[in-house]
Amino acid sequence: MIRFQQVTKQFTPDSFGAQDVSFDINPGEIVFITGKSGSGKTTLGRLITKEYTPTSGEIFFNDKPLSEIKSGKVHEHRRSVGVVFQDYRLLPELTARENIALPLSILNLPKAEATQRVEDLLALVSLLDKGDLFPSQLSGGEAQRVSIARALAMSPQVLFADEPTGNLDPETSMEIAKILEKINELGTTILFATHDESLMGGSSKHRLIRIENGKIVKDTGVKETVSNAATPASTTSNVEITSETEPEDDTRLRSGELLRSKEEKNPKKPIKDTKPLSNVVSPDKIGKLPKITKAQPKSWRRLMSIGLPKFKLPSFKSNSKSDKEMPNKLKEESNEDEPVVIKMSKHKVTKEKTPPRSPSTVNKKKKSKPSIPKTTKPKKAKKE
Repeated sequence: MIRFQQVTKQFTPDSFGAQDVSFDINPGEIVFITGKSGSGKTTLGRLITKEYTPTSGEIFFNDKPLSEIKSGKVHEHRRSVGVVFQDYRLLPELTARENIALPLSILNLPKAEATQRVEDLLALVSLLDKGDLFPSQLSGGEAQRVSIARALAMSPQVLFADEPTGNLDPETSMEIAKILEKINELGTTILFATHDESLMGGSSKHRLIRIENGKIVKDTGVKETVSNAATPASTTSNVEITSETEPEDDTRLRSGELLRSKEEKNPKKPIKDTKPLSNVVSPDKIGKLPKITKAQPKSWRRLMSIGLPKFKLPSFKSNSKSDKEMPNKLKEESNEDEPVVIKMSKHKVTKEKTPPRSPSTVNKKKKSKPSIPKTTKPKKAKKE
């Protein structure tokens, strides 16, 4: 399922996130990746989600090289890999139920199906009675369980848990580890990155990969994986739900493959109770406007509209006569052909416009004054 083939990730000449790493992970396997802080555990997860590109080597996911995935298709690959973060990364303005439902709004699922999936995930992490609480009202362990449920909302094939117990006490850390084992029993491949090897509970049935300075120093090898159940009943018969309020039908808890097969059988259905958006859309390169997409259901509309201020654009149209007459007035006032007379005094300099001349006076020729012949004085005769 996942194959690292001589993968190296180099950040600086002296800093490596991974050095010549090679290993295989089978479907349905649970693997504990251990090591000190900065040893390269998070780097492996970011290489799988294609957040990092390896300096050398190749990574295969479902027998397909990640290097062949184009940038426009990376989001489709990341839907197959769920990530659980150490700092939860929950939106504080949304409730636990709304945080889990946020990824489902991207799939544009019908309201009934999305609501049912959220309730199933809350039951899986034993938080049915706290779905309406905000992250600030939850404890650290409860917030981490909401983060796990959100990562499972897209029915991923692989779940990468990056130090999910780093901020929790030992008892709560063991509860998170048991929840991840429960998810693995439902058929999801688990990669558990942690610095605490005691979370394995001393069991030898789980695979252990130890990393130091980007190199694998220990790998216990591939263990026997839990067989993926063919029917929902067999996947849930061995799963115990610790919540006080159990769901009425345990068969609703399904593995990621069964949820994906349900999506293939029932493709996305158009939403009936919504109206098309009236937002202005930009034209594409050809110059045609794309089709207007339908709005999300009313229950998810609040999720997509939080924190988006509404601006009212000013109107530049005016029907008043004064605005229409302004350009003509400006043209009359800014006539450059009109002569200007400058009067100067001791203290002020004023400009006065001369009255316009009529066309008749402009075209008339100047009258020539009568020429007066010059008179010459008679020369005096010289005396002899």
